[in-house]
Formats: sequence, structure tokens, C-alpha cells
Amino acid sequence: MKKIGFLSFGHWANHPSYQTRTAADTLIQSIDLAIAAEEIGLDGAYFRVHHFAAQLASPFPLLSAIGAKTNQIEIGTGVIDMRYENPLYMVEDASAADLISGGRLQLGISRGSPEQVIDGWRYFGYEPKDGETDADMGRNKALEFLDKLNGEGFAEPNPFPMFPNPPGLLRIEPHSEGLRNRIWWGAASNATAVWAAENGMHLQSSTLKYDENGKPFHIQQAEQIRLYKEAWKKAGHQHEPRVSVSRSIFALVNDQDKYYFGNQGKGSDSFGNIERDKRAIFGKSYAAEPDKLIAELAQDEAIQEADTVLLTIPNTLGVDYNIHILSSILQHVAPELGWR
Repeated sequence: MKKIGFLSFGHWANHPSYQTRTAADTLIQSIDLAIAAEEIGLDGAYFRVHHFAAQLASPFPLLSAIGAKTNQIEIGTGVIDMRYENPLYMVEDASAADLISGGRLQLGISRGSPEQVIDGWRYFGYEPKDGETDADMGRNKALEFLDKLNGEGFAEPNPFPMFPNPPGLLRIEPHSEGLRNRIWWGAASNATAVWAAENGMHLQSSTLKYDENGKPFHIQQAEQIRLYKEAWKKAGHQHEPRVSVSRSIFALVNDQDKYYFGNQGKGSDSFGNIERDKRAIFGKSYAAEPDKLIAELAQDEAIQEADTVLLTIPNTLGVDYNIHILSSILQHVAPELGWR
């Protein structure tokens, strides 16, 4: 059995073929999609976070709205770039969203990826400390976020407060019990996957990672997951680790599917540079008739190692068609692979 969720990049543009022409379209349709996904039995609704782009960027209002309108589906991100965040303010926002949803938040964070503008976090008022890189800054903010989620008091109370204080140091409010154990780290390398395990975070591994040995993508990703699990066991955490992998998977069950995605399944892994000195490997998309799709996915070692599969969706094609995509996987593919 595996949990199956969708991952939306939340694009919009004033394009005649798009169902999402504006930011408002994307936000409202994201809520509607999560509601409909819950109704068909999907396990998770996850959203990317990108700044300075015509894509979803501020996750907590959206996650809170989805949490208020759904009852069971996990809601999360994949991922929040911590270089842009105030960790303490983020504790408030994340805890509020988690409480609204009844404890269903699965929050993916990371040190961040290349963005639309140069050092975009500087415009948000953040600078690395002396001797820090921006990656260091992102990871250090993540550790502070995790620490404050524990709910321990740390702030000296005012002796003349507006309202009475409880005794001792004060913590950030609201506090959501258990959220600390539902934070995920988006890792692009084996080393950061191990670091995530050491710090008690679940692992999100996407459709790309740094190329560390030239092997096929799914094998490199499976190796990353195994290293993560070993590090988790060694760290001795009390809660169970979870691992998600993202995939573009399309079951071709009608002519419209073939028109949109018929050529995508003919590709293979590819290589590129997401940073100047970092060679990355990008996993292929899967698109085929269900029987062929089942045979191909059964050979994906990383999917076998993961407990959660996040299906990347073309959100610009609208809610109805994306529910068709997800339903096709649930009905025609997941049962035969033992995901259901």
C-alpha cells in the first residue's frame, strides 16, 4: 500500500488554452481540486512554492482554506524555500493551518532551488551571516523552525503585560502538538537526505537530484532513500520515517489523454545544470496505456522504496481534467501495482 497525492505547481497565464488565466483562478481551483481529490479517495494535496513567478507562492492561506473545506486528505507543500522565511512567523502560520485542518499538515521545506530572480531572498530582507552561504542560511532557518515547533518557552515575558502570562518563558502561539513530526525535507543530494534523517524530518525526493554516480535516475534516487533510512535508524528517532517521490505519470485511457501526453512516455532521463557547478539528473515522465504503464512503474526502484507517490499534475488544464488524470491512476494502475 502507498499513499497517493497530487503535486501542483500552480501555474497561471493569460493563455487561450489555460483554465487558470489569473492568480485567483489558480487559488480557487486549487481548493476545488483538493476537495474533489478527497472525494475520489486520494490521500494528499501538495503544492509547490515559487516566488517572483506566476505560480503559487504563499502557501498558508491556501492550506488553511483547504483544511477548512476538507476532512481527511493530507495537505502539504513540496517545498517551501526556507531562505525566504522568518522561522518564528512561519511557526505561527504553520501551526494555525495545522489546527484548522485538524492535524493534517505535511509540510515540505528545503534550502531552496534556483529562483526567478538573483538572490530573491534579499528582497525579502534576508542576508546570510558572515561565513554562511545562502544554502547554510536556509538550513539554519529550518533548524530554528523545527526547534520552535517543539513548543518550549524561550521568550522573556514582559513584567507589565497587556494580558496575564503563564509562568516561565513564553512560546510561540498557537502551538500545534505533533506538527514537529510532520515536517519533510526536500533533498537533492544523498548528503542532505542523511542530514534530514539526522534531524528527524521525513524525506521528499522529486523528479530531479544531483547526479552523483551516472546511474539511471530511479536507481540513484533509490540509493538516496536507502541512505536516508539507514541514517534515520541510526539516529534513533521515536516516530516512523516517511518518504515521498514525485513522478509525472499519465494513463492514456482516451483520445484526449493521447493528444496531451502521448509523446511524453517516449522520453528518458536527462541531464542538466540547475546551478553553475551542479550537474543534475532529471527523471523521465511515464505516459502509456495502463498495462504498459504498470509494467514500467514496477521497474522503478525508487517508487518501491517510497511510501508516498506524488503525481505532478498540469493544473492549467482545469479541475475536471486533472481529476480524470488522478482517477485513471487510482482505477487502472494503482491496484495492479499494490498501491491500493
